[in-house]
Amino acid sequence: MGLFQGSSGSEDEAQPGPAAAAAAAKREEQLRKFRELHLKRNEARKLNHQEVVEEDKRLKLPPNWEAKKARLEWELKVEEKKKECAARGEDYERVKLLEISAEDAERWERKKRRKNPDLGFSDYAAAQLRQYQRLTRQIKPDLEQYEKLKEQYGEALYPTSDSLLHGTHVPDKEGIDRMVADLEKQIEKREKYSRRRPYNDDADIDYINERNAKFNKKAERFYGKYTAEIKQNLERGTAV
Repeated sequence: MGLFQGSSGSEDEAQPGPAAAAAAAKREEQLRKFRELHLKRNEARKLNHQEVVEEDKRLKLPPNWEAKKARLEWELKVEEKKKECAARGEDYERVKLLEISAEDAERWERKKRRKNPDLGFSDYAAAQLRQYQRLTRQIKPDLEQYEKLKEQYGEALYPTSDSLLHGTHVPDKEGIDRMVADLEKQIEKREKYSRRRPYNDDADIDYINERNAKFNKKAERFYGKYTAEIKQNLERGTAV
């Protein structure tokens, strides 16, 4: 009996107690969390490195790369759409117009009008710039004529400050006709859009100078319908 009791006591001493088991479980949980944090740190470091590489690539790209990329993607979609329409025997332009809503069409029309608005006359420098831009848009270079002039004049075609230009070039008849037609068009447009008001000799003179005439016109425009009867009574001499 004594031997049996002794062996039972040694087995109880070999088994861990509740406190030791709880400590071991807590330590195992901490190790598990530590491993998870370690993996997350490595994953974050990897993602951060990839982001740095991508940002370096973006910085090395041209400034308008995003716009060019979007433009190329849009052109690819248009080409695919054209191929699909051609395969079905449809006209791409008609299909595109059918897909545009009335609101989009109106918005594009407003945008087109804002893009090149007619601001009227502000000063002579702005008018000259607009005239220059209009004329340069109409220029259509004749490469064949340019090559002929190069062969004919050689280095004289590119004058410097020491070159004598007077009398060395004679414009062709087509160029002269084009210039005359453009000048006639300018004269016609200038006469059409002139803001000068014609003077009427038969109109009543109710002003003492030019400034007073402008004031009377403004007053007539805003208050004429209210004072028409009073003015008629004064002219007839029946005003009370």
